[in-house]
Amino acid sequence: MNGQILMTLVKMQFKKLIRTPANLFLSILFPVVLTAIFGLSFTPDTGMSISADPKVASGLISYAIIFLIMTVAMSFAEDREQGLLKRINTTPTTSTEFMGSHIISNMMIALVQVALVFGIALLFGFNPTGNAGSYILSIITIALFSLSSVGLGLITATIAKNPGAATGISFLFIMPQMFFGTFIPLNTTTEVIAVALPSFHATEALTSLFAGVINASVFINIAYIAGFSIVVVILGILLFKKYGNA
Repeated sequence: MNGQILMTLVKMQFKKLIRTPANLFLSILFPVVLTAIFGLSFTPDTGMSISADPKVASGLISYAIIFLIMTVAMSFAEDREQGLLKRINTTPTTSTEFMGSHIISNMMIALVQVALVFGIALLFGFNPTGNAGSYILSIITIALFSLSSVGLGLITATIAKNPGAATGISFLFIMPQMFFGTFIPLNTTTEVIAVALPSFHATEALTSLFAGVINASVFINIAYIAGFSIVVVILGILLFKKYGNA
């Protein structure tokens, strides 16, 4: 893998994001707006405010990363529709470098999203009590979870034949994670679904880490996210290489 080509492609991905208002809104602004609306709408009296329940802030961070599925799927679908993938196949650039640029750029976007959501949450009374070790593990959790969203975005792009279809199909992966894997209360039925979702494990891990708790459960959650991410990214790359380039 050529590092110079890879970094050039990463820069290209960021330029494309800046020039596409819809993707920029979904990637950066939507999580910020959602956090602000949530902070204004819910108070400690409701029992589910950012200041009253640490899990809410963790869930909002997971919300932000989940939406990478849509932006990744739309981006790949646009590249295919505009013939960019076919043009890349005629250059020295490998498919590994091209997909690697998407993975790197979207993981960087996820960190920006989380930083913005975290900052807004602090303004609404979120009070994390973690230490240096817990914050390092939080960043690792966020990076791994964003990787799973990139993989699911690749799978979505394989199925979708245009950006519009990619938007709709991506919600098949987004909605379950939003409702069963963040801060929304679970019952005995939905909890069974939730434990299979990476967003559930990310939210659980972040909630503990922001409270300064580092225990076996945290590492089990991180290990699950890592395993899930590796599987879906490999599956996404293989499927897209075989069926998504046409």
